[in-house]
Amino acid sequence: MTALCVVAAVGCGLIGGVFFAFSSFVMGALGRLAPGEGMAAMQAINVVVLNRLFLGSFFGTGLVCLVVSGVAVAVGRADTVLILVASTVYLLGVIGVTVACNVPRNERLAAVSREAPEATDVWRRYLVEWTTWNHVRTAAGLLACALFGVALSG
Repeated sequence: MTALCVVAAVGCGLIGGVFFAFSSFVMGALGRLAPGEGMAAMQAINVVVLNRLFLGSFFGTGLVCLVVSGVAVAVGRADTVLILVASTVYLLGVIGVTVACNVPRNERLAAVSREAPEATDVWRRYLVEWTTWNHVRTAAGLLACALFGVALSG
């Protein structure tokens, strides 16, 4: 059980850290580029991110959260509620927000050519909206990591 909590904590922290990088400097840097260049760079990132290493870490952490929650409930651990909260924060705040908020924006961005007349407006709106939801994912991943850490310390 301890090993599962460690893996969950590390996974949540890893994914939260990736999203922190985007919130703290990647999106700001892309926003400083000419709209067509920033848009093209983000479109490329959105293709490259669909790889085994990232997706395995992203969804694998969700799977570990489900497993550790199930084990905690089954064995009746004293910190079960904390583990359930940590897992729920990751599953809803990271995976749920990604699927419901960030991915649809990525898909809309992918459908627009950087030469299209509306490209600049689409890019500016995307930067604000996507980054706002990314802040939520960042906070959720790091909070879940901290909650698993508290469960491990108890």
